[in-house]
Amino acid sequence: MNKRLASVLRSKQGIKLDLGCGRRKQGPDWFGIDARALDGVDLVHDLEVFPWPLPGDCAHTVVLSHFFEHVKPWLSMTFMAELHRVCRTEAQVFMSGPYGTGFHYVQDPTHCNPVNEATLQYFDDRSQLWNVYQPPVFHVLSFERVASDVDVDFAAVLLCCKPEPGKVCPHGH
Repeated sequence: MNKRLASVLRSKQGIKLDLGCGRRKQGPDWFGIDARALDGVDLVHDLEVFPWPLPGDCAHTVVLSHFFEHVKPWLSMTFMAELHRVCRTEAQVFMSGPYGTGFHYVQDPTHCNPVNEATLQYFDDRSQLWNVYQPPVFHVLSFERVASDVDVDFAAVLLCCKPEPGKVCPHGH
């Protein structure tokens, strides 16, 4: 296990994860994972290879900034299940990226997974869309379109829900 990760985990505080951080990790107290060995990356790992080399329930905050649109669509459900595994109960997940039908999304040849207002509803058990796949639950706390330099991006906040066995999520229906 990565020495920095092991040290933070021993403190029992949990970690702040920046997934697909590239050279722009959120800050020095964040743990950055990227497939490329760049400055600021704490762990080089392809996030489309599961399981991630992280223990379960280790993250209290996660950021996916301009990353999820690069995840292969057929891996979306597995990716979100793995994210759920590493999140603690009530961990907050902050996602942002180009809005799924906008110029910013379409212009990049590596964008393959569009996100719009309905996309994240597939992970929220308060939505009828959740019934399609019934994946691990993330409640959508907010989703908004945000003006960007060229077009429109999205910003979303999710809450990881992990009810005790036989119980329903306290934020659910």
